[in-house]
Amino acid sequence: MADVKTSTLGIIGTGTVGAGVARRAVQAGLDVVLSNSRGPETLTGLVAELGSRARAATPAEAARAGDLVLAAVPLTARDHLPRAELAGKTVIDPMNYAVYPGSRVPELDRNELTSSELVQRGLAGARVVKALHNIGPKQLLDLFRPAGAPDRTAVPMSGDDPAAREEVAGLLDVLGFDAVDLGPLAESWRSEPNTPLYAFPYVGPPPAGLAVPELVAWVQGAPGVPVPAARVRELAAAAVRGTAGFQM
Repeated sequence: MADVKTSTLGIIGTGTVGAGVARRAVQAGLDVVLSNSRGPETLTGLVAELGSRARAATPAEAARAGDLVLAAVPLTARDHLPRAELAGKTVIDPMNYAVYPGSRVPELDRNELTSSELVQRGLAGARVVKALHNIGPKQLLDLFRPAGAPDRTAVPMSGDDPAAREEVAGLLDVLGFDAVDLGPLAESWRSEPNTPLYAFPYVGPPPAGLAVPELVAWVQGAPGVPVPAARVRELAAAAVRGTAGFQM
């Protein structure tokens, strides 16, 4: 089991991913400091739901408070992250490249770098680790298990700093998941949208004939399917790099 020193998780962004990770973190005994772009006063309901281990703050305050920080914002909002406060921090990046009008990034379209390399470039003083991007919040809450459980699920992670990857592996262990280390951020494409490791292993085959919005809704609500570490490694190794981005 990885050694984890995280007792407080800072969370920037409280959409489905940020709120889902916050719920699981509180269940696991961590403190969370929540923030979003709209202000702490908009988080009253979520904080009340989570209880005494949660408090609301600004993004800069959440960055300062967290032993680790989850940047659960749209990729298009990456430049609004509090760079000064994130300097020296390990930042978990669950962002995915979603392609819709006004969102295109030519370097990503050409596969010149991964979305997490783009995030790391903008957060030069931080240590970015790609994680919690290919499993949905519902499945995160369905699939956690104690260490050593025969049906424990694994999730992939990637990062350029080995010590930061170890920190995130420790956090994932506390949350109830094994971590599969895919190596540097340049390899994070192996678990991004349009690869066999993205979303569907954790929910099983979807119904046929769904349009994209229906498919997204189905994945968001589907019961979790356990995925062992060996299967994550197998799917990552089998991935072939193709078109970047989730088509919206």
